[in-house]
Amino acid sequence: MKNKALIIGVSGIAGSNLAEELVNQGWETYGLSRNPHVGIAGIIPIKANLSDFSQLQLALADLTPTHVFFTSWMRGTSEEENIELNRGFVRDVLTLLSPKKSVKHVALVTGLKHYLGPFDAYAKSGTLPITPVKEEHPRLNLPNFYYAQEDEVYAAAARDGFTWSIHRPHTIVGSAKGTNLMNIGTTLAVYASLCKAEGKPMIWPGSEAQWKGISDVTDAKMLAKQLVWAAQEELAANQAFNVVNGDVFRWNQLWFELASWFGVEAEGFHGSIRPLEQQLEGKEQIWEELAQTQKLKVTTLAKVASPWHTDLDLGRPLEVVTDMSKSRKLGFSAYQTTLDSFFDLFQKLRAEQIIP
Repeated sequence: MKNKALIIGVSGIAGSNLAEELVNQGWETYGLSRNPHVGIAGIIPIKANLSDFSQLQLALADLTPTHVFFTSWMRGTSEEENIELNRGFVRDVLTLLSPKKSVKHVALVTGLKHYLGPFDAYAKSGTLPITPVKEEHPRLNLPNFYYAQEDEVYAAAARDGFTWSIHRPHTIVGSAKGTNLMNIGTTLAVYASLCKAEGKPMIWPGSEAQWKGISDVTDAKMLAKQLVWAAQEELAANQAFNVVNGDVFRWNQLWFELASWFGVEAEGFHGSIRPLEQQLEGKEQIWEELAQTQKLKVTTLAKVASPWHTDLDLGRPLEVVTDMSKSRKLGFSAYQTTLDSFFDLFQKLRAEQIIP
């Protein structure tokens, strides 16, 4: 049987990069989103709102995928609402596909909040893990929508007999075809572009621990490769995997390298956190004028930058590094240099007229 993939969230940073990988490997690939026309040749678009069961029912009526990849999430006003929203669409999709008996494997993308805690208790005292974080670390005793999504996958797998894999990237670096709520690379590119336009330095927005500590990130293409690998490797069945580039870095070096790419000065940690959300406050007009003069595609600052999430990552009170030896031992060998992850993204954003 030919591999037939269904990507839930094809317009996002993880979903769109996965779509390109699957198409390149010859998979028949369906992409579901509210705006599924992502401009990737070979993708069969499916339009549906994940929170609307009737829309999902209609959209999936004639579809018989062999593999389902969950790469999307929805943000509510509290973690309890996050749990209901995000477990809900996982349950609904798998329930609707269940009678068809076509699904052989389900992959779920979550992240390091599995170890660091949910948004409203993120990296707070009492929840800080031992690092490097490892897949066998126990769940925190906190409500977490990642746990709820996992449990829906486990329950459906027990019911329908498919295999599963859970993928936990660190901060993802890459481009998205649509709106992305957690995009550090694009956010920093927009920030650097504003700094250059105003003749100001890039000011480190995070904590001393993050500034000095060892860190790693996940290129979106690296995540895509691991998703496809785990979907086909028998030894990877029914397991959770961390996924990062494979190198490590310190922000107190990388920050200056990123600033240099844009031709701006950089300023490091100076005794206190200086959140990016505050630094970008009131910059909407400046971005709009910059976008108009440079003929950029997006003139609204909030649509290209997500400083709130970048502040969460860079403001953590501990260094965070990820152990991914588990998948390495099973044969996953892809590698990506982090500097290239950022520079490749910046070049793509410039070529696509997202940044000047």
